Amino acid sequence: MDTATTYKTKVTAAFNKAAAAYDRLGVEFFTPMGRRLVEHARPQPGQRLLDVGCGLGATLLPAADRIGPTGHALGIDIAEAMIEQAGQEARRQGIDNVELRVMDGEHPDLPARSFDLVLGSYSVIFLPDARAALARYAGLLRDGGRIAFTSPVFHKDQFPFLPPLFSRWIPMSLLQHLPPAWHPEQLRRQLHSWLEDPADLEAALRQAGFTDTVITDEVVEMTAASGEDWVEWSHTQGMRLLWQHLPTDEAAALRTRLTGELDALRGADGLIRIDVPVRYVTATVAR
Repeated sequence: MDTATTYKTKVTAAFNKAAAAYDRLGVEFFTPMGRRLVEHARPQPGQRLLDVGCGLGATLLPAADRIGPTGHALGIDIAEAMIEQAGQEARRQGIDNVELRVMDGEHPDLPARSFDLVLGSYSVIFLPDARAALARYAGLLRDGGRIAFTSPVFHKDQFPFLPPLFSRWIPMSLLQHLPPAWHPEQLRRQLHSWLEDPADLEAALRQAGFTDTVITDEVVEMTAASGEDWVEWSHTQGMRLLWQHLPTDEAAALRTRLTGELDALRGADGLIRIDVPVRYVTATVAR
């Protein structure tokens, strides 16, 4: 089994296990970020859109609402449990212009030029070869079609995927316990090399077949009811891979440290509020 396949197998298993509790444990982040991505993407009534790595529908469902009954929204995710949960949420909200399929977002088996908009919130950039996938998305778009996705704002020497303040609490040395694809050197090659500098990101999109790139860095307020809630929530998203691979004693020490530091941030209303820098990217297919 090659490295990319191993990586996807681990990610799929992690998110299948996490699906029932994903973004539902007293922490808000993916939902407000997904809604804001839709605002940047500006889907129009009657459009056909694709959401890559749709999760529970934080981006897919508000986008589907915008395109209305004459539009069609397809959400794909490699984790079957996520697709099942997203379908339940769509039914709960009464959104019936949504289709959901289990599919590898890196190699979407879909007709060429069949979408007006491709979305991906904290998803497409984490594919093993995201830059190659971007070119495939360009092929899925109709003339004038657009892509819109989010990314962390990466900085050297900061713990990846988490707000900057976590760098004080999570030493980079803990990453040695992760699978090879998530080691610091590999992450820099895979992510920082083209996402850290906006000029490099724009160049990657241009090479993939896009133009008119707009890159906007904004802050999304993450809220948590308690430090314990945040730690439980972190077991349902990308950080789950770290928890799974930490030795028992190091995991217990990290849990205690994070819970205490986060509880110290509680405001007068009892909530923990953390500013998370998020990069919103939109571009138009170059034809």
